[in-house]
Amino acid sequence: MRIRAAKAKDLETCLSLNHSYVTDHVWQMETRELNGTITVTFRVANLPREIRVDYPLRGSDMLAGWQRRDDFLIAQEDERICGYVTLTAELEHERALIGDLIVHRPLRRQGIGTMLLQAAAQWACDHDLKRLLINVQTKNYPAIRFCQSRGLSFCGYNDHYWPTQDIALAFGGNIR
Repeated sequence: MRIRAAKAKDLETCLSLNHSYVTDHVWQMETRELNGTITVTFRVANLPREIRVDYPLRGSDMLAGWQRRDDFLIAQEDERICGYVTLTAELEHERALIGDLIVHRPLRRQGIGTMLLQAAAQWACDHDLKRLLINVQTKNYPAIRFCQSRGLSFCGYNDHYWPTQDIALAFGGNIR
């Protein structure tokens, strides 16, 4: 497996990867206001059955997003593209934002996502950035567990972040 910069000819293949995921857990958010204090709580909730969820971005929206990124790295084995990560340098905050971290669904749980995350951290170091940040959907429990198991910590949320109006959970970590 090697990680390399994406080329224009790779974009169609990246669009065709299976971006969906399956989950039976979600992070459920509850907001309370009492005596001038607002409390936001997240808890893991079990779903009554497993669900398959499509990626919140599609086609032209993904292509437009990729064009705004500072870098686009591909995980490739032989001639097969297995996944990718897109990155944006937020210089004023000294952090790298991962826009997408995707592994083709049939190839997950083989270390490809970890390799892409490590490549993203190296990219951030090479650009003198100090933190790595990624946003995931509250219902993307597999991605939440991936982030947590790789040392990224929950550090915030953004309501109505995705085109689907889902909440984005932010996970981040220092890289040096």
